[in-house]
Amino acid sequence: MSRLARPTSGRMIGGVCAALARRFGTSATTMRVIFLVSCLLPGPQFLLYLALWALLPSENKAGGAAGAAW
Repeated sequence: MSRLARPTSGRMIGGVCAALARRFGTSATTMRVIFLVSCLLPGPQFLLYLALWALLPSENKAGGAAGAAW
């Protein structure tokens, strides 16, 4: 698994789904579909997305070591 940081390329809005996809070894499209389907369920999914967008560092600000393990 790679470091959790929002990538500078391949992101659509904030890069949160792309970061989670990279972290868990899935495609970004799969993670985006999972997020959209989860928005149909009750819960704070959209608020969680906004919080991750604010809290996750961008890949270039995280030292560029996206391949390094925690």
